Amino acid sequence: MKNVKTSLCITITFLLSLNFSLFAQIPPNYYTSAYNMKGDNLREALYEIIKDHVEFPYTSSGTDTWDILKETDRDPNNPDNVILIYSGRSIDAAQEYNNGNGWTREHVWAKSRGDFGTSKGAGTDVHNLRPLSASVNSTRSNRSFDNCMTCQDVIDRGFNTGSKIDAFIFTFQPRDEVKGDVARMIFYMATRYEGFNGEPDLQMTNATPPQSDKAPFHGVLNTLLVWNDEDPVDDFERNRNDIIYEDYQLNRNPFIDYPEIADHIWGSKQNENWNPTLNVETEEFDNVRDIYLYPNPATSEISLKGFQIEASIQIFDITGKLMKDEFIKNENETIQVSNLSGIYIAKIVYDKNYQKIMKLVIK
Repeated sequence: MKNVKTSLCITITFLLSLNFSLFAQIPPNYYTSAYNMKGDNLREALYEIIKDHVEFPYTSSGTDTWDILKETDRDPNNPDNVILIYSGRSIDAAQEYNNGNGWTREHVWAKSRGDFGTSKGAGTDVHNLRPLSASVNSTRSNRSFDNCMTCQDVIDRGFNTGSKIDAFIFTFQPRDEVKGDVARMIFYMATRYEGFNGEPDLQMTNATPPQSDKAPFHGVLNTLLVWNDEDPVDDFERNRNDIIYEDYQLNRNPFIDYPEIADHIWGSKQNENWNPTLNVETEEFDNVRDIYLYPNPATSEISLKGFQIEASIQIFDITGKLMKDEFIKNENETIQVSNLSGIYIAKIVYDKNYQKIMKLVIK
């Protein structure tokens, strides 16, 4: 990541904190059709957004899931390596399987839970695939995800992975650093695959099905909701999501972009409508250009000045609710704001590496 200025304060008439990353450039209006929804209606709206993604073969002489994982899970400190999900180890990306001595591909939603195998669609969806060693892949098997009670360390060639299995219950507990990653991948699969067009109808459960059970149920829901909160999205996850969307499948994992969605579908906020919000601490990048909104204060429309390439702008109200989300191609374009009135925060993103936030007053 590029260097950032910390402790940049924005003084407005309310307290908002913001957290921006060079990654996670969510396209304007991508989730608009899911705003103000909750529960099953929200899940169905998200399904409509992320379905019909571009599919790639599991193994092929052309671009396949091996190739994609080498990019999505590349070690940021060693571009020749990939990071193994359940251990965090960095391993030579060229060692595809290699008679079990290299790395293989983990179906986080176990492919036997719904019996979809490695066929195109659920079996090759890279939002559900991560690198890992063959021995850990065998240990994890199709265990449900849960906190272990009688814990046994998962050892990979003498290396303690930090992940654990339960000695008596058929469950797997990933290392702390990826518990949230796992939860958000399971949430994605339960949303993306609804049983239409020959696809499996994947559902989460609080049960722990036995190894032989091929029904399309995966656990443990309540634990995954907790992990989603305890292990926030990090830059590695955001970068994966962006690469899969921009370069390959053309769909995103909504639960990486907005982790709180899970609570509005399965958790404590099922009776509350979801809207994207701004939360947590403000930072701004050193390379911010001299970009500004004009006029400010505004009445019916605003323009964005001082940029050379296409930019996006998001306008949030004082509660952090997203009110507008648009692309601007040039300085001659205007944005209609006649339906807004009050104090807002504008977030501007341009050239992916440049971001700026500012106060906007609309009379």
